[in-house]
Amino acid sequence: MGSLSSLSDAQALLVADASTIISVNATGCAKRIIKALPNRVAVVDIVSGELEEGRQSKRQDADLLKKLVDAGHVEIVQLDAKGEEYFEQLVVGAAQMTLDDGEAATIAYAVATNGIALIDEKKANRICGQRFPELRLACTVDIFMHPDVEKELGKDALADAVFNALCHGRMRVFPHHVEWVIELIGVERVRMCTSLPGQVRGARQAATGQAAGAGSKRILR
Repeated sequence: MGSLSSLSDAQALLVADASTIISVNATGCAKRIIKALPNRVAVVDIVSGELEEGRQSKRQDADLLKKLVDAGHVEIVQLDAKGEEYFEQLVVGAAQMTLDDGEAATIAYAVATNGIALIDEKKANRICGQRFPELRLACTVDIFMHPDVEKELGKDALADAVFNALCHGRMRVFPHHVEWVIELIGVERVRMCTSLPGQVRGARQAATGQAAGAGSKRILR
């Protein structure tokens, strides 16, 4: 299974949004995954603050992020003056052209440092394309698709990690990554991932049923 990860620049700083941290934490092997990446990984303090708020609903992502920080695998960063300017551009204005603080901070820091923003939201990707066309974007799935991550985990453990990210982290998958995910985790588990679009789960179930029906017909003949 070939890798199509967008993370081809090993020197680039990866700036992770909350959704990426939540999904990677959900795998149960976040330390191994982040450690396997050749890139430095950063989280803006605004994003870590959002995860702290999750404690009220008994989410453990803030604690899990702290462990990654304490182990030296992730660094907490702050926006400088230039980053603050980009941040303001992304949070002030009409709702359809603004983002929440965490996404805005992630993008602003990546723009200011020429890093790669790890963003899973369609709206954020659209706005980035319009306002910061030179910014390099990737998503959480790109982390799992990185060849060094598969080398570290092995294909079976990688499939389990992605399945956990989908089921427990509610990881979003962009259309161009759907086939890779299906091939990795298998059709049966795809049906269980309610974070995937219904048409993806339904189409795969129908395709499997048709294939089974065709096989039965061949046997009857």
